[in-house]
Amino acid sequence: MLQAAALSAIAGIRHAFFTREGGVSEGVYASLNAGIGSDDDPARVAENRARMAAVLGVGAEYLITPYQIHSPKAVVVDAPWGGKERPSADALVTARPGLAIAITTADCGPVLLADHAARVIGAAHAGWRGAAAGVLEATVEAMERCGADRKRIVAALGPMIRQPSYEVGPELVRAFESEEKGNARFFKPAARPGHALFDLASYIAGRLARMGIQRIEDLGHCTYSDPVRFFSYRRSTHSGESDYGRHISAIALLN
Repeated sequence: MLQAAALSAIAGIRHAFFTREGGVSEGVYASLNAGIGSDDDPARVAENRARMAAVLGVGAEYLITPYQIHSPKAVVVDAPWGGKERPSADALVTARPGLAIAITTADCGPVLLADHAARVIGAAHAGWRGAAAGVLEATVEAMERCGADRKRIVAALGPMIRQPSYEVGPELVRAFESEEKGNARFFKPAARPGHALFDLASYIAGRLARMGIQRIEDLGHCTYSDPVRFFSYRRSTHSGESDYGRHISAIALLN
């Protein structure tokens, strides 16, 4: 797993950006696949998630992930889902000790957040759709409803697809530039005419900074370019693989 120095320095929380290493899955899912929605053996996924929960110091049922839909929706939680259906959302927030809130990614941007004084934490799934729609803003606002202060919030960006590997079409460039002229700085020309390379990490960090988040750490790892450590939806698609694994990025308050 990977950790952010800014979050590791905060007493009373545990966090992890898990890689694909250390699990029991095989083939394209090797080895720490956490994707409930993947076609992997459910028993292997359950074992992988149990291993991650143990690292975070919680029982397997207390490591929770939403049903992600690339939305701006953030949900405040204070208990595991139990037998209930997972909510459709792309961010979780809690002030409940002993609950590990997590999101799954395989190229999109995982963002973990914490306010040490209020003891409020958040986890956001920020692909370009969700980030543009406001999932990061919704996460911070949900944390504030739980008592957090955005001036105290620390945010950490985990492994995601990076600009050298993230080619997008002209329609995405036009959409971002029409939203805000300053967004042009997140693109640079690609080899293919009319296409561009998108800097998702800088876009995420920019939106966080604009909200007043003062401490932002980016671990800098690229999911696409490192097949040994990371799953990648785009790399799997380019390779013609039938499916792909998912990472967990999680944060928990200690009891």
